Amino acid sequence: MFQGILITKDDAGYRAGLQAIDEAVLPEGDVTVRVAWSTLNYKDGLAITGRSPVVRRFPMVPGIDFAGTVESSSHPAWKAGDQVVLNGWGVGEVHCGGLAEVARVKGDWLVRLPAAFTTRQAMAIGTAGYTAMLCVLALEKHGITPGDGEILVTGANGGVGSVAIALLARLGYTVVASTGRVAESDYLTGLGAASVIDRKELSEPGKPLGKERWAGVIDTVGSHTLANACATTRYRGAVAACGLAGGMDFPATVAPFILRGVTLYGIDSVMAPQAVRVEAWERLARDLDVAKLETITSEIALADAPAVAAKLLAGQLRGRVVVKVGG
Repeated sequence: MFQGILITKDDAGYRAGLQAIDEAVLPEGDVTVRVAWSTLNYKDGLAITGRSPVVRRFPMVPGIDFAGTVESSSHPAWKAGDQVVLNGWGVGEVHCGGLAEVARVKGDWLVRLPAAFTTRQAMAIGTAGYTAMLCVLALEKHGITPGDGEILVTGANGGVGSVAIALLARLGYTVVASTGRVAESDYLTGLGAASVIDRKELSEPGKPLGKERWAGVIDTVGSHTLANACATTRYRGAVAACGLAGGMDFPATVAPFILRGVTLYGIDSVMAPQAVRVEAWERLARDLDVAKLETITSEIALADAPAVAAKLLAGQLRGRVVVKVGG
C-alpha cells in the first residue's frame, strides 16, 4: 500500500482525495518509480475536480508529471537508482499518474533527469516548462532571432507563460507579457518581460488583420486571443499555440496566413517523440535560470492537491505549483 490521490466515479458521484492505494490499482509497465515530486497543471485541475472529462478510466491516480527514482525495471534503458522525469503520455488520464508515492509506467516514456536539476526543480519546470521550451524551439527553428522584434507571451502568469518569459529573456528576446492580472506586472518584469499588456487588448473579437507587431508569439489561451495574435503577427512571423485556457475555438480568418505568410505551429507535449523530449530537457538545463524557478514556484503537500486544483482552475494561482509526494 502507498499514499496517493485517487479519483473514483460510481453511483455515489465523482470523488478525489488522499488515501491508501493498493499496488494492484497500478497498470502494467516495465518500470516502477518511487515518486519524489509531482506538480499541478491545468489538466490536473480538470481531472481532480471533474470539470472536464479528462479521466477516461477509473479508479485513476491523477498527475501528468512526476520526478523520482527507479525502484525496479525490466526495461533495458533503466536500472534501480536512476533518476527520471515523466511528462504526458496519457499518464493521469488513462494510465495512473504522479500524484502518488509509486508509479508504474513504460520505460519508453521516461527521460533521464538532467544533472542540472533536482527532482523538485524538475517538477517546478514540469510539463508547463517543458511545453514552454517546445514553443521556444519552434520559434527558433522558424528562424526568429532576438533582433527580429517583440515576442508576445499570452497567459503570462500561468506556468507555461512564466517559464516562457524566463527562457526568452535569458536568450535575449524582447518579451511582451499579456495577462489578466496587470497588478502583478512586477512579477512578470522580474522574470524578464520588457513590458506587460492587459489581456483585454487581445481577448475580444478583432479584425481579420491588425497592425503588424509581433515577430513571434507563444499562446496558451486560444480563442479570440490566438486569433488576434495571428492577426497582429508581422510578415513571415510565427505563432506557437499550446493552450486553450480561453477556449478551444479559433474565430479567425486565413488572412494572416495567406497575406502575411504567418506560420501557426501546434505544440503537443503529450505525445512528443523521445528525441524531442530529450532536446527540450537538455535546452532547459542549459537555458533556464534556475534561480528564477523559486520566484515562480509554490509548494504544497500531497493532501492539499484537491483544494489547490480548484484554485488553479479559478485563476487564483500564478506560476508553478510543486507537490511533495515522497519522503
